[in-house]
Amino acid sequence: MGGPSAEREVSLSTGQACAAALRGEGFEVIEVDAGHDLCAVLQDISPDAVLNCLHGRWGEDGCVQGLLEWLGMPYSHSGVLSSALAMDKQRSKEAFAAAGLPIVDSILAPAEEVRVRHVMTPPYVVKPNNEGSSVGVYLVHEASNGPPQLSDDMPEEVMVEAFAPGRELTTTVIGDRALTVTDILTDGWYDYDAKYKPGGSRHVIPADIPSEIFDLCMDYALRAHVALGCRGVSRTDFRWDESKGAAGLILLETNTQPGMTATSLTPEQAQACGMSFGQLCAWMVEDASCDR
Repeated sequence: MGGPSAEREVSLSTGQACAAALRGEGFEVIEVDAGHDLCAVLQDISPDAVLNCLHGRWGEDGCVQGLLEWLGMPYSHSGVLSSALAMDKQRSKEAFAAAGLPIVDSILAPAEEVRVRHVMTPPYVVKPNNEGSSVGVYLVHEASNGPPQLSDDMPEEVMVEAFAPGRELTTTVIGDRALTVTDILTDGWYDYDAKYKPGGSRHVIPADIPSEIFDLCMDYALRAHVALGCRGVSRTDFRWDESKGAAGLILLETNTQPGMTATSLTPEQAQACGMSFGQLCAWMVEDASCDR
């Protein structure tokens, strides 16, 4: 857990919650804050399995997965290739398109160019191509007078994506089974604070939406999981424009390391399907393997 990414604090919360839950299930747990000495630390511990609670770069993009494969240590969630593919938003969208899944138009552009002109007709969204948890996301409105003032810590190349209006929906996949659909209600943009601060968003489980849309979310999430080659647990996010019916359902992205904090969506969905938080964590440990 932890690690050096922009999502370090969320990862620490995820790790602490999972460690407590696993101890409650009878597991012996050692918490490791992943640093540059991670290889030596893991070799010293020699664990039976590694529950990967890292979020963001290095922990979610295939890097730590490659290390664990090298060490021959069974680990949770997706493997090297699918982790790298899912973390790269543009390449994962290409995989979704090839699988016939609905996505919105997007391009990769130099951040300097995005700062000086509209590279896409507003409204659009600007975000890093390889971060999660709404880190560094900018929404450029239709009435915007100019391009976004991106922060200096944005990467040199960013994704610019057509804005998809509508409701925020999400579906978790565990193994080969889609769980349910959550409707995420916020007073504004579903940003980092809305995701992780208590009261930042309200979750309706199961989502009160037409059965056709509910079934499509379940189907699309499972197909996205398969298209990326995911293993273990993943969560796929959608936007749904009610005015367009089924044609208004858009797949945004698939998260191969969903958050497991007190406000997280995946544990809530598991609970709604009769699986406690402890049972979910235990399932991920027991599912751990190499060659994922």
